[in-house]
Amino acid sequence: MAATAELFEEPFVADEYIERLAWRTPGGGSKGGAETFDPKRLLEQFVNHIEELKMIDERIQRKVEKLEHQCQKEAKEFARKVQELQKSNQIAFQHFQELDEHISYVATKVCHLGDQLEGVNTPRQRAVEAQKLMTYFNEFLDGNLQSDVFNNSEKIKEAADIIQKLHLIAQELPFDRFAEVKSKIASKYHDLEHQLIQEFTSAQRRGEISRMREVAAVLLHFKGYSHCVDVYINQCQEGAYMRNDIFEDSALLCQRVNKEVGDIFSNPEIILAKLIQNIFEIKIQNFVKEHLEECRKSDAEQYLKNLYDLYTRTTSLSGKLMEFNLGTDKQTFLSKLIKSIFITYLENYIDVEIGYLKSRSSVILQRYYDSKNHQKRPIGSGGIQDLKERIRQRTNLPLGPSIETHGETFLAQEVVVNLLQETKHAFERCHKLSDPSDLPKNAFRIFSILVDYLCIEHIDYALEIGLAAIPSPDSRNANLYFLDVVHQANTIFHLFDKQFNDHLMPLVSSSPKLTECLQKKKEIIEQMEVKLDTGIDRTLNCMVGQMKQILAAEQKKTDFKPEDENNVLIQYTSACAKVCLYIRKQVEKIRNSMDGKNVDTVLMELGVRFHRLIYEHLQQFSYSSMGGMLAICDVAEYRKCAKEFKIAIVLQLFDTLHSLCNLLVVAPDNLKQVCSGEQLASLDKNILHSFVQLRADYRSSRLARHFN
Repeated sequence: MAATAELFEEPFVADEYIERLAWRTPGGGSKGGAETFDPKRLLEQFVNHIEELKMIDERIQRKVEKLEHQCQKEAKEFARKVQELQKSNQIAFQHFQELDEHISYVATKVCHLGDQLEGVNTPRQRAVEAQKLMTYFNEFLDGNLQSDVFNNSEKIKEAADIIQKLHLIAQELPFDRFAEVKSKIASKYHDLEHQLIQEFTSAQRRGEISRMREVAAVLLHFKGYSHCVDVYINQCQEGAYMRNDIFEDSALLCQRVNKEVGDIFSNPEIILAKLIQNIFEIKIQNFVKEHLEECRKSDAEQYLKNLYDLYTRTTSLSGKLMEFNLGTDKQTFLSKLIKSIFITYLENYIDVEIGYLKSRSSVILQRYYDSKNHQKRPIGSGGIQDLKERIRQRTNLPLGPSIETHGETFLAQEVVVNLLQETKHAFERCHKLSDPSDLPKNAFRIFSILVDYLCIEHIDYALEIGLAAIPSPDSRNANLYFLDVVHQANTIFHLFDKQFNDHLMPLVSSSPKLTECLQKKKEIIEQMEVKLDTGIDRTLNCMVGQMKQILAAEQKKTDFKPEDENNVLIQYTSACAKVCLYIRKQVEKIRNSMDGKNVDTVLMELGVRFHRLIYEHLQQFSYSSMGGMLAICDVAEYRKCAKEFKIAIVLQLFDTLHSLCNLLVVAPDNLKQVCSGEQLASLDKNILHSFVQLRADYRSSRLARHFN
């Protein structure tokens, strides 16, 4: 049986179990082994083993049944014990309830008895205390303080309590009968009060928080309690301002006091608030006054910078102090402290700001014009000036020479950046220093200064100078600088608009001043756009005038009606080459000077005028067959220039002009067919006729008959 048990190993696997059994049986190995395989012996062994297993199974089954029976018996016994315990628990709970009710009854009786005893004892204690006070009062009346409590410095707390009560009693006594004793009590009262304050001061210097708390609790009922608080506040600040930054020192001081003040005083929020008030009304106010008064009248720029910096740092300190418990409305408390310091400076802040901004802007502009050796000249305006300008542009009458600027635009990005930077600082100061109700109005005043000096005194002046410097269309070798003015003005407009959106809009967005600002901005931009449009129009006229002069100087009648038609090179003329070179430079200049849709608008206008010039120029000549071919070559070159405009209508005009030039060379028999082509069919017959009349052979009856 023991051998059988050894065959059972964990974990149990049937195949391995049979294998181990066969291996242990003599002759039960494999046929290829060293021993001879004996199947009968193996079978016999298996049968015997099965019998053993059955016996083991029966034995285990009996043991299981015995354990189950024992388990059931123990379960019944356990259940019986649990029931008995539950009954015992119920009985104990009932006893506990009875005991609790009895305790409550006894406690009620004890409380009632205590109330009765207190009712008897309280009058007795008061009588005893009154007797003691009378005894002490008699000592003061006799003028001989014999009690140990008044002569022992260690009993100062008890003496303070007694003298405080005697002081209250003495105030109720008639002065004529008890003047002397009242004086003695008052004197002792003040002496003890002074001793307590001295003790508090000494304890604070030694850093004894517990002693400070005891003395402060005694002084709480004395009139000198506020003096004790003042002593604490003054000593807290000794050695607290060691750095150069009074605001950072004040914040650290308040943090340190906030940690300990609750362990000393019974009303820490009031003490901390009084400390902060002391800091603001003495330390910070003196600091602010020192830094502002010295430059208030002598240096407006430094005054404004200091005012902004000090106000910002003060409000930042106030924000840090908001985390402390200062009572119910700490926001109002701190705001009043800040206002009390800066009210005299903020009342007229905007007047100082406006005065400084005007002065500074004027200096920036004057410094620029001085660097250019330029004396600002008054620019004429009004009906007579406008009339003279129109006459000068439309005629050749000498109504006054144009201004020579030598290529100077009188616009400087450095000047603009300086003006915008000054205005940006002004907006920042205005936002911080202005009363919320006055903020939109003050911001509008600053914006008006920017408009006056940047837009009118600088940009508008430069536009006027630029307009006056544009030469007349018939000027020779005219230099056109107005497009440079346009380019710089466009850049400045972008900077101006950015500051308007970034710095002014947030200050006026929720007020009626927003409408005024937008309207003022719109008016000044429209005013400048009119001058820009005028200048561009006159510049385009001048460009056309320059090309007209090139054509007049370079184009000869023999170009299109050569004497020897057999010796003509078929290419564009020199006049065409120079005009194309000139127009390409102007197109590039326009693209560099403008942006957006303005480029296309101006190029379209120039292209239309360029086409009109070439159209009218071609109408001045008579064309032979070879001359007509040269004209077609010229127009083809002009059309290449037109492509560079990248404007569809301009290219279409030159395509049509190119088709019209074909009428100069086409055979008479094909005239009608060409005129009815896609490019020319929509044109007026008089236009077609005018081009046909330019042919040298037009007078032949045959050509005229074919065209008609």
